[in-house]
Amino acid sequence: MDQIVIHGGRRLVGEIPISGAKNAALPLMAASLLTGETLRLSNVPHLADITTMARLLAQHGVSLHMNGDAEKGSGGGVLEMRAETISSFVAPYDLVRKMRASVLVLGPLAARVGEAKVSLPGGCAIGTRPVDLHLHGLEMLGAEIRLEEGYVHALAPKGLVGAKVVFPKVSVGATENLLMAACLAKGETQLLNAAREPEVADLGECLVKMGAQIEGLGTDRITVQGVDSLHGAEHSVVPDRIETGTYAMAAAITGGELELIGGRADHLSAVIEVLHEAGISVKETPRGLKVKRVSGPVKGVDVMTEPYPGFPTDLQAQIMALMSTADGAAMITESIFENRFMHVPELTRMGANVNVHGASAMVRGQQRLTGAEVMATDLRASVSLVLAGLAAEGETVLNRVYHLDRGYEHLEQKLAACGADIVRRRSQE
Repeated sequence: MDQIVIHGGRRLVGEIPISGAKNAALPLMAASLLTGETLRLSNVPHLADITTMARLLAQHGVSLHMNGDAEKGSGGGVLEMRAETISSFVAPYDLVRKMRASVLVLGPLAARVGEAKVSLPGGCAIGTRPVDLHLHGLEMLGAEIRLEEGYVHALAPKGLVGAKVVFPKVSVGATENLLMAACLAKGETQLLNAAREPEVADLGECLVKMGAQIEGLGTDRITVQGVDSLHGAEHSVVPDRIETGTYAMAAAITGGELELIGGRADHLSAVIEVLHEAGISVKETPRGLKVKRVSGPVKGVDVMTEPYPGFPTDLQAQIMALMSTADGAAMITESIFENRFMHVPELTRMGANVNVHGASAMVRGQQRLTGAEVMATDLRASVSLVLAGLAAEGETVLNRVYHLDRGYEHLEQKLAACGADIVRRRSQE
């Protein structure tokens, strides 16, 4: 397995292009199953999860063609997908186990061909993320749901029918699945307590370009008038707000100054508020966002993760790394996933002072972190260790970097271009 080796203590100065959002691209790719015409996505990041979704769609009968400069990370790639016929309604375990977002084919397949059989998903080990909300919603739209030998089997031979679906708690994936399914359902569907994340709105905007009738995107009440069919469209994937927030914290933890090209302040209001409290300047520029530490050390700030527009759970590990170097203490509370502090033991190996109490972690800032050999446990935890390594004295060696490759496009190259001493080392195994 590959390793990432970092020699810390260097200020990051320069600019970093922000890639298209993985969490937007994956449901957009699944939306290709809703039409027999070509869906053309631009600004698609070159990531392991994108490749996994492409393989899954291919076995459903989608023809895919990727071009552009995705390999070099300049502006993302252009992905053309055409699902003229659905050759299989089964999403097999060997593909779905690699990525939880694979469950997003469930709604489109049930809506388009009246049947879907999807393995129960895998993905990061950050606690239970049940698909119950997806299944309950599809049942409300008239699908019969069976659980068979580790698979979800959804049957709607006469098509789906619009309904009022009230989510008992906010779920991005369930909102996206039901939003896609409702586009081809008969009549009106109301999604109440829907997720408001920019990635959901981005999906909805693409579906509208494909001929869907949707109102309320960006709110917790989305209304969909079903149509008989959707057509092809072109759409650019929204910039990745989690990558933007991660590199903003990289600038902060190294005392550097970065311009994040394509970063959007309107997608990061809660994060920017926390950074401002911590003494970090975040200003909009014609090309994105400029981030730098105002003066002196970072200040400790309490943070609680919440559904959008609150502070995102996908930036919790990164803010913990930053607070590990702060002047003062910070209480970080995780309200979304119950098992998302697995990076804490690895951060403490680098000198961080973190005590976990249930869903909260007390972080007492240290004057310095020290390099160590550490292990990634999930996607966002892995990048928090990269941030810590950038600030630490000495050498940090990060193992299991395949987690990083699922969500960060060319991370080492982007950081190295701004002055970081970071390389990928091929394993000798």
